[in-house]
Amino acid sequence: MRLLKYALLVFLGACSYGSLSTIIKLGMKDGFSMQQLVGSQYFFGWVMLLLSVLLFSRKKLGMKLGLSLLVAGITISLTGIFYGFAVEELPASIAIVLLFQFTWIGVILEAIVDRKFPSREKCISMLILLIGTILAGGILEPSVGGITAKGVIFGLMSAVSFAFYIFVSGRVATQVPAVNKSLYMTTSALIIILMVFSPSFIYDGAIPDGLWKFGLPLGLLGIVIPVLFFSIGVPKLGSGLGAILGAAELPAAVVASVLILHEEVSLLRWVGIIVVLLGIATPQLLPIWIRKKSTTPLLPKVEEL
Repeated sequence: MRLLKYALLVFLGACSYGSLSTIIKLGMKDGFSMQQLVGSQYFFGWVMLLLSVLLFSRKKLGMKLGLSLLVAGITISLTGIFYGFAVEELPASIAIVLLFQFTWIGVILEAIVDRKFPSREKCISMLILLIGTILAGGILEPSVGGITAKGVIFGLMSAVSFAFYIFVSGRVATQVPAVNKSLYMTTSALIIILMVFSPSFIYDGAIPDGLWKFGLPLGLLGIVIPVLFFSIGVPKLGSGLGAILGAAELPAAVVASVLILHEEVSLLRWVGIIVVLLGIATPQLLPIWIRKKSTTPLLPKVEEL
């Protein structure tokens, strides 16, 4: 039951992250660039985490521990950078399909480090997730086009970096309070984002001109909630299962686009969403089903004859 609580946290963190593409689309319609929106996401997220630490947890970390978290935070920024460039180069449906390769990459990464073959439940779940992601991403629909090699490379790099982010969330400084851990990781991520995308939005008037309306929800849903929830849940579940639960981002992204942007989603994509949710639930439900099946007698007892 306790593991279910941690699984729910990772699931909710992934759903929170899944709403980002919709908010970014709204911001771009309002005249802001992708670089400004992603930069404001990390800036506002970092500010909210800093306030949380000052108010609730002032635990001091040693230099070695703090440095390891700063290095781990690089994976967060790389995911945002690579995925941002992938979205610019590719149709959104293709970009998100490429990003979602982090599910099997994360499971394989865990298997390599632990020198242990993935469980049957995880292998079945990865296969179901792959099928569901292809369907939900609309990659089989005839309208998909405009694929470039550059975009595919950036999309796959975002998947690798996100898999590493989930992995380090469950392995680095697990004894540190989640809010402190999240602040350190986000600090290095913010520095790299500002180096790549420019910090000009902070002082050129973009924030009071309306960027704050998008930066605040992006920071909350894209940094504070997922980084905190992943920091709490993934160490308890393992990075492999954490990657599988992280696939909730895709259904959340599609549902958000329908409810907020009023985008049309085909029946095939809805089927894909259901398949993805089934793949997420597989590691939890399959062992229960196997146990029930194994305890069910094949033949009636003698007394019943």
